[in-house]
Amino acid sequence: MPDPAGAASGDRSGSAQATARAIDLLLLAVLAASIAGIVALAEEWGAPLREAVPIDLSPSALPAYTLLSLSRGLAAYVLSLAFTLVVGTLAARSRRAERLLIPLLDIGQGIPVLGFLPGLVLGMVALFPRTNVGLELACIVMIFTGQVWNMAFSFYGSLKGVPAEMYEVARLNRFSRWKTFRTVELPSAVIGLVWNSMMSMAGGWFFLTVNEAFVLGGRDFRLPGVGSYMAVAIERGDVRAMVWAVVAMTTMIVAVDQLLWRPLVVWSQRFRVEELGSGEEPRSWVVALVKRSNLLRGLRRSVRTRRQEARARAAGKGPLLPAVSSAPVSPRVVALWLLAASAVVVALWGTVRLAGLLLRVPAREWGVLGLALGATGLRTAGALAVSVLWAVPAGILLGRSPSWSRRLQPVVQIVASFPAPMLYPLVTAVLLALRVPFAVIAAVLMVLGAQWYVLFNVLAGASAVPGDLGEASDVYRLSGIRRFRTLDLPAVFPFLVTGLVTAAGGAWNASIVAETLVFRGSELTTFGLGSLITRATHEGNFPLLAAGVLTMSLALVLLNRTVWRRLYRLAATRFALNR
Repeated sequence: MPDPAGAASGDRSGSAQATARAIDLLLLAVLAASIAGIVALAEEWGAPLREAVPIDLSPSALPAYTLLSLSRGLAAYVLSLAFTLVVGTLAARSRRAERLLIPLLDIGQGIPVLGFLPGLVLGMVALFPRTNVGLELACIVMIFTGQVWNMAFSFYGSLKGVPAEMYEVARLNRFSRWKTFRTVELPSAVIGLVWNSMMSMAGGWFFLTVNEAFVLGGRDFRLPGVGSYMAVAIERGDVRAMVWAVVAMTTMIVAVDQLLWRPLVVWSQRFRVEELGSGEEPRSWVVALVKRSNLLRGLRRSVRTRRQEARARAAGKGPLLPAVSSAPVSPRVVALWLLAASAVVVALWGTVRLAGLLLRVPAREWGVLGLALGATGLRTAGALAVSVLWAVPAGILLGRSPSWSRRLQPVVQIVASFPAPMLYPLVTAVLLALRVPFAVIAAVLMVLGAQWYVLFNVLAGASAVPGDLGEASDVYRLSGIRRFRTLDLPAVFPFLVTGLVTAAGGAWNASIVAETLVFRGSELTTFGLGSLITRATHEGNFPLLAAGVLTMSLALVLLNRTVWRRLYRLAATRFALNR
């Protein structure tokens, strides 16, 4: 007599195998599509350089445009990640490097993104005069300048918060620098880095329409993409095309969130420092799908086996390669010296050119720049205050609950990733109808460019709080206010500092657009450093432009030394977990 239980078990096993095979076929199809996309991108990059590229506003052209924009964003993110890992590690490990790199990061995030545009585009076109490679690289670097600062500050802040005991353990076990980075530093920074990566990619989309639609004087360096599609739609007043562009961008953001960020959030949870289970963990349908793939399981087993065999050979036979006597001067040392010398020459040349421009600025303009700096600084402070008031409690509440984070994070990611300048006309129309002065409206618009940095950093900090600490607070029946004051706020404080630093940079950058706005055919402007820089750019007043950018950069360096550095030190010494 047949066994019903055995038959049911066999049916389940057969169904599982069929599902695994279907997943394998799906993964192979995705791989084939990715290869085809890379080939198409290579053809676009290698195409002859052409100006005034015609943009097709039909919906059928949007899938290809979306792929091109997404590829530029991902390439910029890879570049930003490499920069972050190198610069953040150097700044956290070396005090000399810290004194140099942190002010440079402040200056970099304070320089308006549009300030990189003319020299970068013309320089890249001069390097690659026959193909689109130069324009593509210029666009990627422009997106990079909108992503990298937040990631670098986040990683640096996380490394500064690593407990000294962990470094002591690494030293006692004679870990190499690479092993210390891989086993101590990187795991401590993964959660914050993942959440800030989401926000950083959103920052890259902020100026997407400008990055893909280069217009310099009488030359039109336009690249096909969602940004240029939207720019052309706005120029022509084609509302239908604008709606399709919003749909395409929203679809792209949702796809990136589900296929990239949610799996990374799930993966990052393994690096939480806790003894007890943290309750409901974040989940991802992509991770669940991948785990059922026979193809990937076999690949992981093969990689694990080869790694074990390599370790066994190394342990049994000693070094795999014979020792080679070092040369008196290695080629790497020579290359580093040549690179340093080149950097010094470029820096001196740039300093001389800058000094020549600054000498042409009248003394009266310097006084105006000082007053403008104060006006924009007050708006920036107000934008940060408003961002903190709502983003800190919201981030802590979402970080406490993985279930709510899982439900709301895609929505927040979509809203945060949507280019804020597209919302400026709507917000301005509403506030003008309420008779709000434009000076106040500009501060509100700056909030739109700053608030998400605070929220995502606080959310990352709250997600990294060990679950056993939360359970201990429940056991001791801490009230909401008392828990917030004694656990939540100290735990997220290092992340909050990073959020404030990057939000301040975002607010200063947003002032370029917020303090001068074209609305219903007329120009609305208010006094401030951002509006002065915009006016200097439109008038081609390069001495005033250089003076404005220099004033903003010096203000950010001073702010770093007097405020942010002290807060970083406080976060590392008093509010770091496990310290």
